[in-house]
Amino acid sequence: MSNKTDKGAQTVHGRDPQLLVEKIIRERIYESVFWKEECFGLNAETILDKAVELNYVGGTFANQRPVPFLCLLLKLLQIQPTMPIVEEYIQQEDWKYLRLLGLFYLRLVAPSVQVYTKLEPFLADRRKIRSRQTSGTYTLAHVDEVVDEMLTQDRVFGIILPRLPKRTALEDTEELPMRSLFFPVDAASGNAIQIDEEAPTEYRESLSIEETNQLRQRLGLAPLT
Repeated sequence: MSNKTDKGAQTVHGRDPQLLVEKIIRERIYESVFWKEECFGLNAETILDKAVELNYVGGTFANQRPVPFLCLLLKLLQIQPTMPIVEEYIQQEDWKYLRLLGLFYLRLVAPSVQVYTKLEPFLADRRKIRSRQTSGTYTLAHVDEVVDEMLTQDRVFGIILPRLPKRTALEDTEELPMRSLFFPVDAASGNAIQIDEEAPTEYRESLSIEETNQLRQRLGLAPLT
């Protein structure tokens, strides 16, 4: 199984995209059963079928065993899907772990201004998620908490993030407007719109053919037959 980056991929922050994940973690991913059995041969079209099955986030646990979320992140870095596809990952409302996968990928590869403009709207997404800790246990978190960590922390899920300038610095240079302008606002009340727990996003073992084809259609992919 080749672990080389797609030959058509562009460099990111001056380097091979896969090098955004530290060597020891990359090697653990390459050695993992999930990578060998589930990620082999995936491309921008077929990776979607694996991504919608995610039911928790995390990095590594138990002697640096990578979770599927991290394996698929590295696969995205390897195949470098087009931005319209990644945009659909984060904008769709049905699969919260797919959204987080797309957001984390953007945090690693996008320019600073785009990181803020693409991630900040999802600080209004309060849905619950499961996160696997380095101990192997699961904890409860929320989508907005993870997004906030991506914007404020140096490391998320064990991955060192590219340096991100302070938001105020980008506001001072007028590269970004005031942060509050990014949140969706209800026209009648003037209050920020939040995505709550009642949204139909709970994990299911698999998608129906109809649901799968609806998402694939939005991504510009051929339907399953």
